[in-house]
Amino acid sequence: MAFQWVLTWHIIFVIAWYAGLFYLPRIFVNLAMVPEGSTAERDRLLLMGRKLYRFTHILMWPAIVLGLVLWLYYGIGLHGPGNGWIHTKVSLVVLLVIYMFWCKRILRQFEQGTNTRSHKWYRWFNEIPTIILFIIIPLVVIKPF
Repeated sequence: MAFQWVLTWHIIFVIAWYAGLFYLPRIFVNLAMVPEGSTAERDRLLLMGRKLYRFTHILMWPAIVLGLVLWLYYGIGLHGPGNGWIHTKVSLVVLLVIYMFWCKRILRQFEQGTNTRSHKWYRWFNEIPTIILFIIIPLVVIKPF
C-alpha cells in the first residue's frame, strides 16, 4: 500500500512541476514581446515569472525525491534485463532540472534587461519540456528496453 501512495504523490508532484515548466517559458515569450517603455507590463510579467519559478522549483524537489524512492527503495528498474528505460528516464529528468536552472538564468536576464533573444526563440525553448514528456511517458508505460 505504501508503494501506491509514493507513486501517487510522485505523479501529483510531477504534474504540478510540469505545469510550471509549461507556463514559465510562455511568460518569457510575453516578456520578449513587451514594447520598450511599457514598464508596468514588464514588471507584472517579471513578478509572475519570479513567483512561478519559485513555486515550480519547490514542486520539483518532492517529485525528484519520490522518484528516487520509487527507483532505489522499491527497486523500479534496478534488477534484471530490460531496465534501460529507467536510465534514459533519469537522464531526461536531469535535463529537466538543467532546464529549470536555465529558466532561472533567463529570468535574471529579463530582470537585468540583458535579454537578446526574440519571442520566436522562446516559443521554441518552450517546446523542450513537451518533447521530453513525450519521450518519458512511453518509457515509463511501455518500458521498451
